[in-house]
Amino acid sequence: MSRLDDALALVAIDSVSRGEATIAHHVAVVLGRNPDLDVERIGDNVVARTTGHHATRLLVAGHLDTVPGDPSAAAIVGDELRGVGACDMKGSLAVMLEVASTPTPRSVEVTWVFYAREEISRSDSGLLEIAELRPELLDADAAILAEPTDGRVEAGCQGTLRVSVEMSGARAHTARPFAGRNAIHRLGDVITRVASYEPRTTIMDGIGYVEQLQVVDIEGGVAPNVVPDRAICALNHRFAPDRTKDEAYEWLVSFLKPVTEKDDVIRLEDWAPSSPPSMSNERLASLAALTGEPPKGKMGWTDVATFAEMNIPTTNFGAGDPLLAHRSEEFVTLAQLDKFADVLSKWLD
Repeated sequence: MSRLDDALALVAIDSVSRGEATIAHHVAVVLGRNPDLDVERIGDNVVARTTGHHATRLLVAGHLDTVPGDPSAAAIVGDELRGVGACDMKGSLAVMLEVASTPTPRSVEVTWVFYAREEISRSDSGLLEIAELRPELLDADAAILAEPTDGRVEAGCQGTLRVSVEMSGARAHTARPFAGRNAIHRLGDVITRVASYEPRTTIMDGIGYVEQLQVVDIEGGVAPNVVPDRAICALNHRFAPDRTKDEAYEWLVSFLKPVTEKDDVIRLEDWAPSSPPSMSNERLASLAALTGEPPKGKMGWTDVATFAEMNIPTTNFGAGDPLLAHRSEEFVTLAQLDKFADVLSKWLD
């Protein structure tokens, strides 16, 4: 079987978040073919480790779940595998399984982590489940998170805030709107201000990160003949690694101050931390050198931040174009899988 066939076998397994049991079983069976690995399943997560006497341990991690889609539509067309999860990130998972299940003498110990529920709320993450139940299984000197990066290193990641903005008003009959105050109209000022936002760019360790701010949801209205006294919008702010969650939130409140009043309510609904680049780490620097391309900043949030909280230097590196992730035309090419396999194997060796 070719690498595309191996990846197709994974894509054909439906593994939308919370439905990873079947693919976790498949992964555990394949890993079990290597007698050098200790394989352990924790819920729908699978961890496999070599247990020799080398001083250095490297870790390679990837998530098993995908966004919703039809896995039966997956197909190989020419040198491309098309289907939900092909790029994000079952192509990389297939390469991980190939390398992990082949007995290979190395001068380092290797941990392989296949975890569930990455595509939904971070609090549900299988990686956090492993960290809570068996944290020692995640110990490592450096790590790769096999998110799609088109075969180059994408260092660190943005943090993310989800914030609700609730505007106050006063009810009235729509025939006499002057007797009330329309909260939805007031919300328009917030939307206009967010739409005019100019992204902030910052450089860390020579790597650039561009912040973003978007309105992602709107709620309001009482009845067709009532001036609404309440309207809410949700904002998503992606902030650079040089800001903490509190600093990013304080900036956002300040940014909205010209269009909000004291009775309006700004709430932090959800968040995930950022992660600075770890390219000063010798192992990760060598990974970037193997790709032949300079690292760039990760535009998005990934579990690199989770590993950073564990003080494990980690970077994003995987097969597939990240711009295709979650799209209906998602695909990964054989050349991308081959490059990922080549660089990953050399890095572990």
